[in-house]
Amino acid sequence: MQRWRGLEDIPEDWGRSVVTIGSYDGVHRGHQLIIQHAVDRARELGVPAVVVTFDPHPSEVVRPGSHPPLLAPHHRRAELMAELGVDAVLVLPFTTEFSKLSPADFVVKVLVDKLHAKAVVEGPNFRFGHKAAGNVEFLTEQGKTYDFEVDVVDLYVTGEAGGGEPFSSTLTRRLVAEGDVAGAREILGRPHRVEGVVVRGAQRGRELGFPTANVETLPHTAIPADGVYAGFLHAQGEAMPAAVSVGTNPQFDGTERTVEAYAIDRVGLDLYGLHVAVDFLAYVRGQAKFETLEALLEQMAEDVQRCREIVAAEQ
Repeated sequence: MQRWRGLEDIPEDWGRSVVTIGSYDGVHRGHQLIIQHAVDRARELGVPAVVVTFDPHPSEVVRPGSHPPLLAPHHRRAELMAELGVDAVLVLPFTTEFSKLSPADFVVKVLVDKLHAKAVVEGPNFRFGHKAAGNVEFLTEQGKTYDFEVDVVDLYVTGEAGGGEPFSSTLTRRLVAEGDVAGAREILGRPHRVEGVVVRGAQRGRELGFPTANVETLPHTAIPADGVYAGFLHAQGEAMPAAVSVGTNPQFDGTERTVEAYAIDRVGLDLYGLHVAVDFLAYVRGQAKFETLEALLEQMAEDVQRCREIVAAEQ
């Protein structure tokens, strides 16, 4: 799959394509419907499927300080899109200048002049251009002028997550923030993942017999609520069953919020400096402060056993 950053990265000889545009944070099951439709349409027409997305999130430019927690970094979104059959991902730097582009100019500069759209696939509430003035009706009219079709796909999937609310990135972020990683998993179609580099922490876990990978997460990452979770630690191409702690470590009067993963039953791991990923499968318990160190160690042993059972049921 080709990855482009900015319009100038698109090959000059790029031909016709099927395009879908959106932030697509998380590439959740609703997003997957749209992207899969775009891929299928591209295959029908014999042209590539292209996803256009933005960095940073448009809200950060339009309303500084409002950047939402991200469910997936751009490289992860690209991986997920590639699995769906997407041929190219175009990440457009979302600047103040770009935000002032009118819907008509966006159509010409992006869809017509650069991507030579043969079809555009979007959800019914898609908005684009300055002050989000463009919609699918406007896009359809532009398609008549510039020779591209517009397919509108209903992306609204519902389930148990969020009490039956339509699946969305906003709902997923809320569930993650509440620690409902099972609900987030239903929406995403896979466990919520947090990535980052392993850094040296206080190393108390090592002293207590449960050495953890202290993950320095990427900026704006959607991190689950404080507590203990069962999950997987992905490192060096291996998925290891893990007990994951999120929080400030109140037992030792900590103040910095961390994500720490203990690879269950693994000895001698040295992951410092490596980029790793943590998948959250299930919430085990909330963060707590214990009266004695012995009580903490007893609870940690119980947590690890519970996590071991949960992960084993997944395999």
